[in-house]
Amino acid sequence: MTDTDWNLIRSFVAVAEAGSLSEAARRLSASQPTLGRHIGELEQALGVTLFRRGRQGYALTEAGSLLYERGKVVSEEAAAFSRLALGSVEAIEGTVRIAASEIVAAYVLPPMLARLGQEEPGIEFEIVASNRVENLLRRDADIAIRMVQPAQNELVARKVTEIPLRTCAAVGYLDRRGRPSVASDLLSHDLIGFDRSDEMVRGFARFLPSIGRSAFRLRSDNHALLWEAVRSGNGIGIGQAPLIARDPIVEAVLPELPLPVLPVWLAMHRDVRTSVRIRRVADFLHEEMRRYSAGAA
Repeated sequence: MTDTDWNLIRSFVAVAEAGSLSEAARRLSASQPTLGRHIGELEQALGVTLFRRGRQGYALTEAGSLLYERGKVVSEEAAAFSRLALGSVEAIEGTVRIAASEIVAAYVLPPMLARLGQEEPGIEFEIVASNRVENLLRRDADIAIRMVQPAQNELVARKVTEIPLRTCAAVGYLDRRGRPSVASDLLSHDLIGFDRSDEMVRGFARFLPSIGRSAFRLRSDNHALLWEAVRSGNGIGIGQAPLIARDPIVEAVLPELPLPVLPVWLAMHRDVRTSVRIRRVADFLHEEMRRYSAGAA
């Protein structure tokens, strides 16, 4: 084989990493038939079988495993080539304004942007920490990380991942007050929840029908304050599972409770999606938020 479309290699690497056509197609914003055709064309061109197809998805064969590392390098070089070509029109420098929830903005984004800042020293960041949906139509932000799907037609939105939630408390609080073993034990603990919103009361009522607003000894509508209240030992609250896992002074309790997940959407205005600078940041955040949700960041 002397000539191969870089898209075939990119598709091969994506399927190898995702383990299925459906997940790889979602990551690349492509169709499953297209990826399936790419894999078939690459196997035919190489004269080898790259994957074992089964109910569990696509698993690399021995030949596929040998080619994966080289294919990953080629795919990354192709992406770098594309960025360089686009950079001849627009340099990857300037300001990118990111809107995110209070928790994501304060506790999740900073280490991510530190890593991106090392890779792209020409980019400056402005962070809007707010739980209300920023109006991308008025360009209040270039990129928004949201826990609801944006509805405006002028916006381009990608669902990134889902973040699990857990009840949690400071280790010191649990050592002092004991660790609940069943849901009803929560009624004898100090709880932390929302003030004006009844969302948390309704959520707890799914497994504690008798619970009321007064059960929450500390109440606030500021999510960052609630998280710090948990960390300070004020009682049992709710936190993002990956945030709990990486904080040594906070411990998850009753992980089997049926709490909802937080869907994460990455949105931008259609007019700015061709910006090399903004696209670079959006693609980086997409992968970083996936890693964070999986507990890897």
